[in-house]
Amino acid sequence: MFAPTPDLYVRFPDGFGRRVAMFVDTEEEFDWAAPKRRDATSVAAVRELPAAHRVLRGHGLEPAYLVDFPVASTPESVAVLRGFLDAGECAIGTQLHPWVNPPFEEAVTPRTSFAGNLPRGLERAKLAALTAQIRESFGIQPLVYRAGRYGVGPNTEALLDEFGYRIDTSVRPLFDYSDEGGPRFGAMRAQPYWTGAERKILEVPLSSTFVGALRNVTAPLYRMGARLPLLRSLLARTRMLSRVALTPEGIPLDEALEALRLLLDTDVQLISISFHSPSVEPGHTPYVRDAEDLRRFYAWFDGVLGFLARAGVRPVSIGEILEGADAAR
Repeated sequence: MFAPTPDLYVRFPDGFGRRVAMFVDTEEEFDWAAPKRRDATSVAAVRELPAAHRVLRGHGLEPAYLVDFPVASTPESVAVLRGFLDAGECAIGTQLHPWVNPPFEEAVTPRTSFAGNLPRGLERAKLAALTAQIRESFGIQPLVYRAGRYGVGPNTEALLDEFGYRIDTSVRPLFDYSDEGGPRFGAMRAQPYWTGAERKILEVPLSSTFVGALRNVTAPLYRMGARLPLLRSLLARTRMLSRVALTPEGIPLDEALEALRLLLDTDVQLISISFHSPSVEPGHTPYVRDAEDLRRFYAWFDGVLGFLARAGVRPVSIGEILEGADAAR
């Protein structure tokens, strides 16, 4: 999963064109600055998802809502998402937050918040419980997985294959979570590739790139910036070098558009955008604190998705991604 060989990268058929997919980390609300807690399981913000869903559908998107255990086991949040699913307007996938996902056998620490760090048997038991809950609540077999905090590990691929998943979206290129015991994605490319023992799982990394005048000498500079945070801040403020992930959370619209221009110049075929469901209601994430933040949040979607439409980048569903990748084998 962390070191694909060149032959595993997917080149979609010509008819696939350029496409954009939307993934929503559909989860409980919690204090992002505080230690993780098992009892932080409110999913009240899901009631505001219909407004965001209408915006995404207005741009032709069929979002993949990646639900965790509190969402999948709460009747009110299930009802909201079932409405989208029954209308044929979304996909339902899986997101594993181990600290709120039974069985509860591990101590809650920064390291165990990455599911891939758990013993194989415990990671398997948690994934089994979540997959079964999604089947019960939504009546479907989930095909898309994301590890909470992008925390895949050495056993994740085999477990996803065992439980019938076809797509993983846990890889976040250019990001490194090793300071808390998580995975390193610093050298990864934002291009889909096959993974797993039998190459049946399609990795769809989140779209991210460097922007700025120094983007072609990024690796040593960004490694140095990790040791010298003031240097990284200076590079970003002067627009000489910034790391841009395609999300409305913390990424200004102008930087997102610059990143998209660069990605499209490299002939990328699949753009992957993501956000967290609690951001649709002010007060739950650092990115949307008030009504003005929420206005900018929605303006970001209009700006980015409008730009992509004008560039000829069309929305894509989970089924179409799999169909295109299978056809490219």
